[in-house]
Amino acid sequence: MYRERLMAALQNTMLNEKLLDDFLLRRLVDGFEACRENRGNVYFIGNGGSAGIAMHMTADFLKNGRMKTHSMHDAPTLTCLGNDYGYEYVFSKQLEIVAEKGDLLVAISSSGNSPNILEAVRIAKEKGCKVITLSGFKPDNKLRPLGDCNIYVPSMEYGIVESIHNLILQQIVDEIMAMDKENEK
Repeated sequence: MYRERLMAALQNTMLNEKLLDDFLLRRLVDGFEACRENRGNVYFIGNGGSAGIAMHMTADFLKNGRMKTHSMHDAPTLTCLGNDYGYEYVFSKQLEIVAEKGDLLVAISSSGNSPNILEAVRIAKEKGCKVITLSGFKPDNKLRPLGDCNIYVPSMEYGIVESIHNLILQQIVDEIMAMDKENEK
């Protein structure tokens, strides 16, 4: 059943990525915090369902995490860049113009093999940005080893991979909110 596959993938992700012992979660939260403290920008990218997650997290990290976040999914921009340069450059061309050293790119791709995501990561690293990747499907996907922090979901099902990516990012912003509330006391 779907629920059992989802729970198994979640458990394997939490164990394999060391999220249960808070090691990677702490690194992820610290990475977002460092970006915020340095007044850096956070860029979220993805395709399809991952684009939906990216846009949702752009709003949550802006409002709840009080960070300078930017969605790179504006339809006129995407269609302009896709038409002029090709779809594989719709994110990287934006990053070439706006990204600065110390900014953070969050690259979300279920397959981990989307050319436009891979090209954006290449440009972000070239510009001195930190990169967090969230991928799934095959363990040897191209995105998985490219970030400063990499989260891999061991499932071949879009819904499971996307649900866990969303859950992890939500957990990060919730941790940041909790720290902010604690610091206000």
